[in-house]
Amino acid sequence: QEQLVESGGGLVEYGGSLRLSCVASIQHFEYTHLAWYRHGPGQQREMVAHITTADTTTYAASVKDRFTISRDNDKRTLYLQMDRLKPEDTAIYYCHRPTPNLWGKGVLVTVSS
Repeated sequence: QEQLVESGGGLVEYGGSLRLSCVASIQHFEYTHLAWYRHGPGQQREMVAHITTADTTTYAASVKDRFTISRDNDKRTLYLQMDRLKPEDTAIYYCHRPTPNLWGKGVLVTVSS
């Protein structure tokens, strides 16, 4: 069964850093575009970052220059390095494969002020 499993969330202070990981048990990982989404309290789910098979990256304006998405095809793992975290980054973060549609269960990130 295909699945995406996130880890690395937790509680961090304002200005701190966290690195999220997503281990992907999917076919053809190296040929798959992937993304991180988040769902904050009282907000709609939004795309945080996207990476193509050619390592082309796209970021939401709110995280650009603070977050970095990357992938390790040998480890079949997607990463999200989050620096200079702010309280508004508090959310459940999800790993996502757009095509065909597949979501992880999510991991909670809480940033204290």
